[in-house]
Amino acid sequence: MELNERQKKQLRRLGHQLHPLIQMGNSGLTEAVAAEMDRALNDHELVKARARVGDRGVRDAALAGLAAKTQSLLVQKIGNVGLFFRKNPKLSRIVLPD
Repeated sequence: MELNERQKKQLRRLGHQLHPLIQMGNSGLTEAVAAEMDRALNDHELVKARARVGDRGVRDAALAGLAAKTQSLLVQKIGNVGLFFRKNPKLSRIVLPD
């Protein structure tokens, strides 16, 4: 699923008020973190995650790996926080512009 700029802007606007639900620590991306992120995406569709791991390269790899493991899109990344989106096929709560 690809998003155009209007859709990304809408998601960033909605994600601005969110607090990070997922925290990655020194262990990095584990199966437990991926499972919790998967559950959060099923419940909320738009989730912030904080990665407090190593330097910038490790952090970016951890956030990209989290998106890949959960089949979600990394909409935005600011510092150590990433905003992820995955549409719920059964009950979509977020309506994206065309």
